[in-house]
Order: sequence, then C-alpha cells, then structure tokens
Amino acid sequence: MNRFFLIFFISICFGLNINPLSAQKNFAKRYEIDAKRIGVYPTDKDALPRSREFLRLDSTYYVGWMYEGIYKYERSSDYLGYKNAIYPLRKAFNLITKDFGSSFKKLFSSPQLYMDNQARFGDLYEIETSLQLCYNNLEMPDSTMALLDKLDSYHFQKDFFNTCTERAWLFHRNRFFTSDKFDFLKNSIDENEKVATRWCYNGFERIQKNQTVNDYWFGPNQSVVDRMVLYHNLAILHAYKQNYDSAEYYYKKLEEGHSISWGNYAELQMEIGNFDKGLEYFTKRQMYREHGLDEKYYYVPILHIFCGNPKTAIEMVNNKILQSGSTPGFGWYTIALARSYMYDGQLDSCEFYLNKAANFKELHIGTTLTQSQYEFTINLLKVQLADKKATQIKFLNKGWWYSFTDLYNFISMKIEKYMNIYVTVNQMANNPERKRIVYDLFCNESTVTFDETMFLLKDFSNSFFQNKYEDYQLKDKRKKIQRYFKLFCAKLKYENGDRKEAAAAAETLLNESFTVNPASSESVMSENLVDTATEKLYLARLYEVLAKSSEKEDDQTKFNLYRNNYFDEYPQLLPFSEIAMQMNLSVSGETDETTTKIIKDLKDCNISWTGEKVNTPQASINFTKKGKLYQAIINVTSASGKIIVSNRQLVFKNELGTGKEIALRLFGKGGVVEFEEAKK
Repeated sequence: MNRFFLIFFISICFGLNINPLSAQKNFAKRYEIDAKRIGVYPTDKDALPRSREFLRLDSTYYVGWMYEGIYKYERSSDYLGYKNAIYPLRKAFNLITKDFGSSFKKLFSSPQLYMDNQARFGDLYEIETSLQLCYNNLEMPDSTMALLDKLDSYHFQKDFFNTCTERAWLFHRNRFFTSDKFDFLKNSIDENEKVATRWCYNGFERIQKNQTVNDYWFGPNQSVVDRMVLYHNLAILHAYKQNYDSAEYYYKKLEEGHSISWGNYAELQMEIGNFDKGLEYFTKRQMYREHGLDEKYYYVPILHIFCGNPKTAIEMVNNKILQSGSTPGFGWYTIALARSYMYDGQLDSCEFYLNKAANFKELHIGTTLTQSQYEFTINLLKVQLADKKATQIKFLNKGWWYSFTDLYNFISMKIEKYMNIYVTVNQMANNPERKRIVYDLFCNESTVTFDETMFLLKDFSNSFFQNKYEDYQLKDKRKKIQRYFKLFCAKLKYENGDRKEAAAAAETLLNESFTVNPASSESVMSENLVDTATEKLYLARLYEVLAKSSEKEDDQTKFNLYRNNYFDEYPQLLPFSEIAMQMNLSVSGETDETTTKIIKDLKDCNISWTGEKVNTPQASINFTKKGKLYQAIINVTSASGKIIVSNRQLVFKNELGTGKEIALRLFGKGGVVEFEEAKK
C-alpha cells in the first residue's frame, strides 16, 4: 500500500527566536552558525558546503549534522544514499535531544516557552522524520521504534510525529516476522495485527484526552488531520483482516475529509472483485513519494491484463520506466512489464525483463510490499515462462519430437521449470503469510494474480486444494470472487483427470456467469454476472477448461464453440494451451521461394488449417517485396466477426524463423515491425 504521507506541518517559521541567556557551550560559535543559516535551508543546493562550515565551527552543535543529513536524504534514491544520510541525521538527533531535551519536555507548559522553542522543535521534526524514513527505507524497524520511544518520552500533548500510527505501520509492515527478528514484534501475524490495531485506537484515546487543551492552543479543527491518518491505517488493517465493511466505512470517512488515498481504495476494490472501480480510482490524483514505488504502475497493468489488453499494460509501464529511471520502484515496474509481455505472447521480452528485475536491488519504499514477495513473484513468473517456452516449441512444430533441437530445448525448459518450482515452493512453504497473499485470491497485499496462483497450484495436491477452494465458497464474503473459486475447482478437477466432472462444473459456472436469476435482487444479479470488459482473463480460462474437457470427450460441436470463444476473449493465450485452433488461411501478393518456405513453416505449426469460411477464424497474409526486403500484412477475424489482428506489418529479409513468427502474430502477439531471427 502506498504510505499515507499526511504530515501535519507545524505552523512555525525557520527564523530563529533563541534565548541568548541559555547556558550552552561555544555560545559565540553557535550564535554565528544560527546567524549564517538564515535564508539557507537544508534542502538547498548550498546546504552541503554550509554544513561543512558549521561543523568546522562547532561539531558538537546539531545544526551542521542536520544540514548534511537532510541534504543527503533529499537526494537519495538508493540503498547507499539512505545509508550515508543516517549517520549525520542520527548525530543531529542525539545532539538536539541532548542539548534541548529538557525544553522539549516542558514545551507546552506555557505559551511563552512554546514560542521560545518553536524553532528548535521545528528542527527536531525535520531531523526525526528524515531519519525515520531512512530507517524504514533500509528495513530497520527496530531503529525506528527506538526513535518513537524517545519522542514519546517527551509526552507531547499533540502527536505531531504520529507516533501511534507509525507504530501501527511498523507492526503491520513487519507482521510476518517475530520477536526473533525484531524485539518489538509479537510471535504471530495475528498478534502483530492486533497490536497494530490497538495502536490506532491508542491514537484516538490520545486525541480525546488532549482535545480541549489542543483546541485552545491550535484551534477547533486541529485534530482533523490526526484522525484522518488513523482512519487511513485502520482502513488498511481491516482490509487485510477481510473486514471489508469496516474498511469501506473508514475509506468513506477519508473521502468525506478529502484525505482518501485513491490507490489504496482501488486495491480494496480489486480485492472484492470490482475491477472496473479499481481502474477508475487508480486514475484519480494521489500522493506518492518521488523516489519510491507508485503502486498504480504495478497494479493497473494487472487490471489491463485482466481486461485482455496486455499491449496497453506494456505501453503504460514502459512510459513509467522511461520517466522514473532506475530509482526505487524500478524493479516492481520491470516485473509488471515482464508479466505484460508474457500475456502478449512475447516470451523473449518477458525473459529479458524478468532477469533485469532479478538483478536489480529494489528498495521497497513507502509500501508494505516486501523483498520476499519480490523474489517470489519473479520466481513464479519464471516457472510460468519456462512452461510457456516448452509449450511454444510444440506449437511452432507439430513434429517437434522428431527434431533433436526441439526435443533438447523442450527437455531443457521442463528441467528449468521444475528447478524454478522447487525454489518457488520452498519460498511459499517458508512464508507464514501464504494463505493470505497466495491462496486468498486478489488480496490487496498480494503481488501475484489469480492466474499465476492457479498455474502454480495445479501441479500440487489437487484434492487438497480442491477441498480448500470448495471451503472458500462457503466462508469467503466476496460474492464476486466466488466464481474464481469455482473456476479453480473446475481446473483442478480437469488436471486430476476428472474431465466429465470438470466439464459439468465449468458449464454450470458459465451459465451462472451470464444468466440472471429472476428471483435475485438487483445487487445479487450484478454480483453473479461476469463483467465482460474487465474479466476477459477469467472467461478465457473458463473456456479453456470447457474446450479441453469437450475435446477429450469427442464433442466436436462444443469443442469448436468453446475454442472459438477462447480465441475471441484472449487469442494470445491459445498458442500455449495445447489446443489446436481451427483457422482458414488466404495468402496473396508476392510468391517466390522465400514466401513459399514461410507458408510451409507456418503450416507446420499446431494450427488446424481448414477451408471452412463459416464459424471459423479467417486469416489473410499479403506479401510484398521492395528490394531485398519483404513485407507481410496480417489480418485475422474471429469466427464471430471480431477483429483480432488488423493490418499488422512484419518486415523481413529472409524466411529464417519468419513463418513461426507469423504463426504467433496470427494470435495477436505483439513485437517489432522489422523482424530478424538472429535479433529475436
């Protein structure tokens, strides 16, 4: 989740109001430092040389360390940058609390004392918030907790530092660890979540306790922002605990207070199956840290994949990567890009970006997403990629087992797949949160899709997971997600060899997805009916089960119907399904030795070529030649008349690999216009 950066800015200036009678060492030098800092802020470009001057004058004074630390923090975007900022910030924090701690403890004892120390208090705020974010960015929650303990020792009547919500965040962010890892934690996820929730309510108690005095000091609306921060954290905590009504309640409170994080609310909508709302809310303007993960660019591409628009996802993530460069978040964006290429059938590009993500040192800034999730997601996608590459070999050559090269590559891909499965399964087995972020589909803390989860689980104990997802149908509150649990059961039955049961379950599910029950209320009807715009991936997987089940039962009519529907919903998936798509092909234009070889290679692919022009997808290829270059214009229309490929160009020099590439592009695969097998 995006970190809720609602900072209650203290209404003070940085101009100094210092009591010259304060007893302190090196008074003259410190007075000189205070005078020279006027007009130069720690974030300015001149702050670093100014910090060195201040330290030369008096290194026991916090100001020089503060200027150096904040300067480095503001310009940090990687591990080394934040690490280098910690030392001067920690030094500044220790020095300011040592010299002025007694004043902070009495800060609110009188208006005069508050006015006398407001500048120091402002410095404390800047130092602490910068240091805390450095600790959090480098996964040092125990250091952050010690920082919060120090602040709480001053018993500020107003929680300027949001110590309650920060503690709640730390417990939730590290919920899957125990006290063996960090002393402040409890020993289970449930216990850590309970403590996180309790800290939020402690925050409300503090607000209530000091409401009267703080209203007098800061005005009658002073507690509004403090409450909004607490509402935000409670919304996230309740969503994680699947208390969706409570989460919705707090998000409505945030919306009324104009403080809602639309990205977090969009993720809640995804979790309960409102994918259209998820897309809508992600487009609303929201805050995010400049050098941190903007989760919109990880989750919206997933929604585009659900909608059957992987090319839109590719374009979106590519633009974000060009804009942000290799700053924190780059690794997550790269995973999103690899996934998008996979669902568009561009396996080479998928592999390239998966390897790039694996080799990138990601900092999980301002998010509850973790390194273990990062690695698990990459490995799960690698499993799926290896399987698709093996299946693609079979698609591109119907007689693949007679080719030594294809046979060798197929076996290599299978070995790679099972090696990746071994790594992925061990990661999942050692993850105490696997039920929530893997088995519970669409959890807003998850980084994998329902399709990837289904792909992984189908190779495990089918009876165990079939019982699990039947149990989900009885207990899970999300009515729009029920069809996904039923889809899992049908898929697992098919994988277990129970094809008749799988076909019956899938056909019942298909009827439920499109049929209105007259006895149902309007709200129930909307929950039962599939959203054909945002659930194309769901429909494709359902038609895949139906097509495979009917093919094995020799029901050709049903097989053709479901195969054609599968092609309509998500053509890029078909080459990796081991279903031979029926298609009528017409070729026109240039005819020579090169184009003849290309068509021969094309017809060797696992496509059921036919002369039928009714209830069959129609493909056409027009070849032209200019100099040494050939151009193929590709068009494909589905059996229902839907345009799958429209005037797609492919430019090439020779036949090497071109026929196989055209075969994939008949199914909507993207890629470069100028094709060369060597480059591919």
